[in-house]
Amino acid sequence: MKIEEVVPWGRSFGEYCRMFALTGDELSGRILGCGDGPASFNAEATARGIRVTSTDPLYQFAEREIRARIAATYDLVLERTRYKRDTFVWNEIESIDTLGRVRMAAMERFLEDYEAGKRERRYVDAALPELPFTDASFDLALCSHLLFLYSEQLSEEFHRQAVAEMCRVAREVRIFPLLTMDGEPSPNVRTVIEAAERAGWQARVEQVPYEFQRGGNQMLRIRWPG
Repeated sequence: MKIEEVVPWGRSFGEYCRMFALTGDELSGRILGCGDGPASFNAEATARGIRVTSTDPLYQFAEREIRARIAATYDLVLERTRYKRDTFVWNEIESIDTLGRVRMAAMERFLEDYEAGKRERRYVDAALPELPFTDASFDLALCSHLLFLYSEQLSEEFHRQAVAEMCRVAREVRIFPLLTMDGEPSPNVRTVIEAAERAGWQARVEQVPYEFQRGGNQMLRIRWPG
């Protein structure tokens, strides 16, 4: 992957907690973030004493390269959002300008933590559907704005393999959102649920206290029974 192929966009610890309906008990375990990119979830969680490991191919690059790429693509992302503004819910985030400030604050917090986090192996250069961890290394694996969202770019088989790999390394998996980039329900949700259930996992769609993409207020929760 080349840095020019990346469009970094990061979300905060608070957003992760709402997107994945995370409670205090769940935050006490070992958490894996898949495709975290420049989110500040890891940095903020670590400051709270929470154990988080983030994976993303973005982490092959140095802080200065990621910072430069954020600066180069920031206006483009906001312009795309402005063009599709009717597909979003402008409540908690009330405007395009507010969105820019919120996202940039999260990404700046990530950048401040990034080099230290790499040394501590909290930011790992890895990508689905292959993760460099042993079986059941984590209590909970999270995937934000990758699977299902990019259903046109990522095949059905990729989705099945990626979720199976997350289930291999974690006792529970949560994926958000369940919509595609066009705001339509992803056809891969049913495929993933059926594959998980055939493998003996419990899978269900749950409401979450977060909605920015209109209609995007559900996550898929997969866990091993018992």
